[in-house]
Amino acid sequence: LLSRWNNHKVMVRWLSRFFNYLDRYYVLRHSLHPLKDVGLLCFRDQVYADVKRNARSAVLKLIEREREGELIDKMMLKNILDIFIEVGMGSMDHYERDFEEVLLNETGSYYKRKAAEWINEDSCPEYMLKAEECLQLEEERVDNYLHASTKAKLLRQVEGEVLSTYEQDLLQKEHSGCAALLRDDKTEDLARMYRLFSRIMRGLDPIADCFKEHVESEGMKLVKEVAEAVEAKKEKDAGGRLRVQGSGFPSSKAARGQ
Repeated sequence: LLSRWNNHKVMVRWLSRFFNYLDRYYVLRHSLHPLKDVGLLCFRDQVYADVKRNARSAVLKLIEREREGELIDKMMLKNILDIFIEVGMGSMDHYERDFEEVLLNETGSYYKRKAAEWINEDSCPEYMLKAEECLQLEEERVDNYLHASTKAKLLRQVEGEVLSTYEQDLLQKEHSGCAALLRDDKTEDLARMYRLFSRIMRGLDPIADCFKEHVESEGMKLVKEVAEAVEAKKEKDAGGRLRVQGSGFPSSKAARGQ
């Protein structure tokens, strides 16, 4: 597809030069499409319409391979996706309908599988590291070969599957959840938790509830410790007085009177 597209652009460019007079006068007077646009329409109707599904499938397979850690030809991918954009002739309809919609669905399915594995296998800090990494990689993916308009939609899809779906399960993990991180003063993991869940709507509310419970629990422990210390001091003082009285010695006041 890429080879045919490049050949087609060269042919259209030379034809436009050969028939430049027609383009400048005849086409303009009769309100017709410029030769360049006619060439693009011919490619869209006779080539693109037949190969777009196969091209999309090939691109999606390459993207999944890259997500699994393989190296791919990013420049080739960008050039192919540029075809989806250019055949729209200023509109993003073909890119969005013929490629982006399927990409978003495939992305959701991919991260749904991954998140289900991570939540069962990893601790809360490990899960968050993977979530943060995959979000960074998706941003780089947009910068490398996807259209900029895809960025927000793509990240929203990933955030929904990786963060929103498993937030409660993640925060409530017994030995590594939010309460454990607060208890052990894991500031780096807590900072990462804040960064991640601030990306989703009302994502910080459960964390705020957990923090509130932690503060109340720690406060009650301190109050209890102080109360126990005061009570212990009272018991110690009372015991000291009883020992003095039981020894048979007069009190200091009685001694002074004698």
